[in-house]
Amino acid sequence: MIHCDGLVKIYKAADLEVFALQGLDLNVEDGELMAIIGNSGSGKSTLLNMLGGLDKPSAGTLTVDGKDMLKMTERELVRYKRQSVGFVWQNNARNLIPYLTALENVELPILLSGRRKRMRALELLEAVGLMHRARNKLHQLSGGEQQRVAIAIALANHPKLLLADEPTGSLDSKMADQILDLFRELNRSLGITIVIVTHDPHLARKVDRVVSIRDGKISSEMLRKKSYAEELEELERGIAQEEETHVEYAILDKAGRLQVPAGYLESIGIQNTNKVKVELAEGKIVLTAPEEAS
Repeated sequence: MIHCDGLVKIYKAADLEVFALQGLDLNVEDGELMAIIGNSGSGKSTLLNMLGGLDKPSAGTLTVDGKDMLKMTERELVRYKRQSVGFVWQNNARNLIPYLTALENVELPILLSGRRKRMRALELLEAVGLMHRARNKLHQLSGGEQQRVAIAIALANHPKLLLADEPTGSLDSKMADQILDLFRELNRSLGITIVIVTHDPHLARKVDRVVSIRDGKISSEMLRKKSYAEELEELERGIAQEEETHVEYAILDKAGRLQVPAGYLESIGIQNTNKVKVELAEGKIVLTAPEEAS
């Protein structure tokens, strides 16, 4: 579904150039449910905006559902945003129109596409568990219910890819869990590819793959040890759950480079230097601090 190769994004302000992405490589399979995590400024929201057709890469390769995002015309981009991708924002003011009911909010994008709106909108509200709130105005809905409406809107035109930018950032932990469970159910029932950007590591228990971005590149991936369905089955049978549901792998780039967490380097005494001693010992690669000159 998504293929990024050497993706670069440079923002220019006056004489200053800021590298938001620095040669990022990423593949996302069709029907995958995954999360992208990273600190503020790491490049995760920049990547999401480019996947959604809201921004263009400066260099590299980016294809989504077979479409080359660097070569698309403005007209093709508009069609892509209408037909291929759905977007859920953290700020509901970007998702919803406050003076419309939940049903009317969902009907609007369907109306713009020329499709029959009422039946499709009701189906979507039922899919997100909000049929009983269809006639309510937004101020009558909780934050979690508003986010469910936003998800229904994002699904209105049958997108193949659903992008969510911090979808649980303004919700309490209980409501956040419900929204994440909804994403998993939609992924399973509709087969839609879902990419969630977040700074919340709690998401790892809900999704199959977590990609970490640091300084504009993929630094590591966390992969689930066993399927989510297997975990739920074990839970129902009373089998104790593992504390660690995922295993983390560092990512090597094409030149064999990897990012080592600063905390690891500090723990072996590597500070205020850009040098590290690399040795092969008993089938393991060992990093140690450089020997001080005598």
